[in-house]
Amino acid sequence: MAVKKVDKIWMNGKLVNWDDAKIHILSHVIHYGSSWFEGIRCYNTVKGPAIFRLDAHLDRLFGSLKIYRTELRYTRQQLQTAIAETIRANKLKGCYIRPIVYRGYGEVGVNPIACPVDTAIAVWEWGKYLGPEALEKGIDVCVATWRRPAPNTFPTMAKAGGNYLNSQLIKLEAIAGGYVEGIALDAFGNVSEGSGENLFLVKDGIVYTPPLYSAILPGVTRSTVKILAKELGYEVVEGTLPREMLYIADELFFCGTAAEITPIRTVDKMKVGEGKPGPVTKKLQREFLEIVHNANDKHGWLYFIYND
Repeated sequence: MAVKKVDKIWMNGKLVNWDDAKIHILSHVIHYGSSWFEGIRCYNTVKGPAIFRLDAHLDRLFGSLKIYRTELRYTRQQLQTAIAETIRANKLKGCYIRPIVYRGYGEVGVNPIACPVDTAIAVWEWGKYLGPEALEKGIDVCVATWRRPAPNTFPTMAKAGGNYLNSQLIKLEAIAGGYVEGIALDAFGNVSEGSGENLFLVKDGIVYTPPLYSAILPGVTRSTVKILAKELGYEVVEGTLPREMLYIADELFFCGTAAEITPIRTVDKMKVGEGKPGPVTKKLQREFLEIVHNANDKHGWLYFIYND
């Protein structure tokens, strides 16, 4: 989906005009993928604009930086304030938020140490990531031929820009095949995740999800779904899932900040369950939307930006 231009982007401590938010062509990030980012949503709840699970997203961002031995010049509180400031400056009520830390212009070589660590925050209005009817009707997906990285190759627990070259291959292959999205397997042939989403599977009333060691990103929405499912009384099992479980599942769904909770109706042209969103998926959708739209938030997951 096209990005809707807004007025301001926050860059290294200052709000700059959208068209002036530029970097040098020899910035390290362009050549070597050295960036770390988050995807966060601000919802226009009945109680006002609120960011969903900002603390958890900032935790993951700082974890990604630590894995790559990268020091940020800003504190968590400064980033939190800057995110709220950027949303307010653009007069948005609901939006997607992209904080990104990247290696800028310094030296051109694999060694990143001499390159500055820059930070930017962009916000824009963004609709349904996997299509306007995805949440209601579900989507068609395939199992990708491209696999997620093997252990000790790329750290998949880091949300790093370079990791998403693998995701691009998965997505491009799916689109070329007429699907909305692809499901990747890990290096051992077990179920991993989508190109930009975590995956859940329902079988005989039990909710399953692949573990971290299946080369998945530790998703914030994923952890939310696990909590909500347990509160609804479902058993949640985090464990290795063979590919064939995708074909005999009663329900499948993706989750993520962009995808929210999106049902999967077919895999490799085979129906999942009855070929439409199942009862467990719909219950979890309702619980999630009750929080982000109606601000029914007993967990303290919403950060209201006009209370900052």
